[in-house]
Amino acid sequence: MDSGLILLIFLAILFAWGLNRVRRALRLGPVGYAGIVIVFILVVLALWARTFR
Repeated sequence: MDSGLILLIFLAILFAWGLNRVRRALRLGPVGYAGIVIVFILVVLALWARTFR
């Protein structure tokens, strides 16, 4: 497994933990939570794909 991919998985878990705390503080609904997660996934995939160029 690529070490960059392992780092991205770790950062995704860390982001999910932090987002859960922020979601409770800001009282985000499921739509806002899903929107933030989708944007995060797209950014991470874009950064990961950029390493192949």
